[in-house]
Amino acid sequence: MTGSTLTSVAAAAEVIAATPARPGRRRLVGIVGSPGAGKSTIAAQLVELLPGSALLPMDGFHLPQATLVELGRRDRMGAADTFDVPGFIEALAALAAAGDSGDAASAGLRGPGTVIAPGFDREIEEAVPGAIVIGPDASTVIVEGNYLLLDSGGWEAAAQHFDVTFFVDVSRATRLDRLIQRHVRFGKSTADATAWATGPDEANARLIATTAERASHRIALPETLG
Repeated sequence: MTGSTLTSVAAAAEVIAATPARPGRRRLVGIVGSPGAGKSTIAAQLVELLPGSALLPMDGFHLPQATLVELGRRDRMGAADTFDVPGFIEALAALAAAGDSGDAASAGLRGPGTVIAPGFDREIEEAVPGAIVIGPDASTVIVEGNYLLLDSGGWEAAAQHFDVTFFVDVSRATRLDRLIQRHVRFGKSTADATAWATGPDEANARLIATTAERASHRIALPETLG
């Protein structure tokens, strides 16, 4: 990690505002961290603080549960190989290129500079096609997800599209507490929530932690942020 450690979302917004996009391209910002680190909350706050920005969560690129069952991966949904990695990389390329109207005819676009992407429904744990529309008025896109800086499995193609990246650092105890509460909120028993948070989620967290050094900056907030 080559940059600074930031202790507020406002400080991260200032760094982003001072980071130029490449000529003719949208500015893409990556918010990376382990499950429960607070990425979604930080990303949403950044969108509020940065005029002309939009949000793309990586969760919409989960493979369908039926596909995961066929592949034998349903019991570790959320691992790096349980996402549509090519689709995600294609979306990043389309978002970046949409800053240049000459490149706006690529896949994933609807009209000049508009990009369509899937969202994610946590109630049913399935992607929702076409749920996210990022129009030509968005000059900055905040992308949040676990594997944006992973250097294997096809994810290595993601990093080239980001102008600046942030790794969200938080204690393991806080992460686990948040994850267990989240899983319970979406229907798991406390026992099942704890098993998932300390099992598949924790395995993913260990892998994600190895990517921290590739981020431009670190975000370490007071651990009251959800």
